[in-house]
Amino acid sequence: MKKVYMERRRMVLSSVAVAIIFIYLARLFALQIASDDYRKSADSNAFLKKIEFPSRGIITDRHGKLLVYNQPAYDIMVVMNEEKGRIDTLELCQTLGITKEFFIKRMNDIKDPRKNPGYSRFIQQLFINQLSDKEFSAFQEKLYRFPGFYIRRRSIRQYKQNIAAHILGDVAEASEHDIQQDDYYQPGDYIGKMGVEREYEKPLRGQKGVQILLRDAHGRIKGRYKNGKYDQPPLPGRDIQLGIDANLQALGERLMEGKLGAIVAIEPKTGQILAMVSSPTFDPRTMVGKLRGKHQKEMSLDPAKPLLNRAIMGQYPPGSTFKTSQAVTFYTEGILNDSTLYPCARGFSFKGLHVGCHPHGAPISLVPAISTSCNAYFCWGLYYMLSNRRKYKTLDKAMDTWRDYMVSMGFGYKLGVDIPGEKRGMIPNAHFYDNAFGRWGPLSVISISIGQGEVNLTPLQIANLGATIANRGHFITPHIVRHVQGQKLAPEYTTWHHTKGSARAYDEVIAGMMASVRGGTCSHAVHPGYTLAGKTGTAQNRGKDHSVFMGFAPVENPKIAIAVYVENGGFGADFGVPIGALMIEQYVNGKLTPGDQARANQMQSRHISYAFKRSMSHSDSLRLDSLRRIAQIRDSLREVQEKQRLEEAERLKEIKAKKDAQEKEKKSQPQNDPALQPEEEPQVRSERRPRQPDRGDGEKHRDKD
Repeated sequence: MKKVYMERRRMVLSSVAVAIIFIYLARLFALQIASDDYRKSADSNAFLKKIEFPSRGIITDRHGKLLVYNQPAYDIMVVMNEEKGRIDTLELCQTLGITKEFFIKRMNDIKDPRKNPGYSRFIQQLFINQLSDKEFSAFQEKLYRFPGFYIRRRSIRQYKQNIAAHILGDVAEASEHDIQQDDYYQPGDYIGKMGVEREYEKPLRGQKGVQILLRDAHGRIKGRYKNGKYDQPPLPGRDIQLGIDANLQALGERLMEGKLGAIVAIEPKTGQILAMVSSPTFDPRTMVGKLRGKHQKEMSLDPAKPLLNRAIMGQYPPGSTFKTSQAVTFYTEGILNDSTLYPCARGFSFKGLHVGCHPHGAPISLVPAISTSCNAYFCWGLYYMLSNRRKYKTLDKAMDTWRDYMVSMGFGYKLGVDIPGEKRGMIPNAHFYDNAFGRWGPLSVISISIGQGEVNLTPLQIANLGATIANRGHFITPHIVRHVQGQKLAPEYTTWHHTKGSARAYDEVIAGMMASVRGGTCSHAVHPGYTLAGKTGTAQNRGKDHSVFMGFAPVENPKIAIAVYVENGGFGADFGVPIGALMIEQYVNGKLTPGDQARANQMQSRHISYAFKRSMSHSDSLRLDSLRRIAQIRDSLREVQEKQRLEEAERLKEIKAKKDAQEKEKKSQPQNDPALQPEEEPQVRSERRPRQPDRGDGEKHRDKD
């Protein structure tokens, strides 16, 4: 018995010993093989891997004029494993001009993995970025006193001129989301945030380099490891040339001063964007340096929305410029021809519906209808197209055919311009009206024929319409970038997109647009040096109408197609035509005549008075937030009350149904059944619901909040 006991005891002790050995082996494996903490520690004692940042590619205009370049800057980096307890904190703060509280907070933020993903105490971390030359010099002299701190040289963007802020974009510190999306970036790295800088980030940024430095036992740098055998030099970013004409862009921003709206100019043959103006704009140089966040916040609170690129994000009714697309559609579909005449008695009048028009001769044919911008002519054209049951079996088929023409011209979807933020606009189809109206007919949607109603386009799409007409039926996707160093443009920026319109239809439209310049609504745009085709638009609005112009020149060999959109500018001839004419002259002739230069100065000084007079203050923002919360509370209360009302009605309905079923069952019982009286059902009493606060109580409650 004792022998068996000893045998069991030996087995238990052996098992414990084996388990302990296994645990030690597993721990050694985790420390020496699975984990690289000790390797990093050893490497950090022997080596310093210094990241070398490449110079970012420069950006020029179509003539090689410099727009964006690089300027040296300095960041302070820290290695936590070397810094801990080895520096005079007070002296460091005095040297950098920071407070001790800032130092403590910054060091804690660096160690916080939520704020600094991928943190390692063996790797350099960003402490302060973008030191001025004066701050850098003061810190450089005392750097030897602060072990664990290093200076990293890099470059920041600078802008040659105060133009094209929405096109160029800006560069700022990479966010946590950017770092998670691309492992190229580390905390403190810079990335393009808007415009070309964002869209062409990869070719512009280049490739980082690494320099491996050897240290001695005291942490002092002794030189390059193996004479730089394993160093990787940085690869500079690729230079980019834009299709933008800097002089044309500058003129457009001058002319739009004091106005809300946009200008887009396109080279029809290539699709290159010559100018893209969004007003109000801002100085791109304010988005550089430590004050970038402050300036961005101020502009985000400005009710004029200077950060909004209205050229690609503004969705507006195109007004009468849209009639050119209608003419192409109706002519190609055979709804009308050269000799088709439609009446106009101060507008379109049919079955009690009236769409107004200005006085002119009638009946009228296609070319003078475009020249005089007759509303009635295009209303009749759409009415006869949607009512034609010989050609289109159903109303839905006719409507979808119309919509297919519009989509082929680049409406209703994003064109695909090479800067982020583009909106698609709105082109309705039959399904849209089925959902919106239920029952509808041609007269229900007649306003879309004159660019009103449910139709919305961006200024870019209106300019592309002008380029399509100039090309007699095709367009190339509009794009900002003309050339990337060492690369070819993406194929979508060289491919022709043909519309459903016929060449003959486009010839008729061009004849109408030329007649508009010779003696119609665009007569102020006429120029003796070249032929010009144009179309005005007066887009109806809740306030004052918007002023619109679309055109191209020269007609025989188009070099520029342009769209001008001025919010609340009134008639198209008030702002759209003179601005468009000056822009076309600047590009075709390379300069303005002295007389047109004076007119440009006069247009620059013509400001439009809008509802807001000043930028939104912080108190305004808080007040609006409070109003939004009150509205949300009011909506929430209404939803709760409606839900309770529906629940109460449903419960009463169930009670009534149950009672009716019982009555029916009693009546269906035979007369000779035993006279047994069933137990009386208990009366169901609806609980009295707590009274909801009336409107006055709710208002008092919300005011108190």
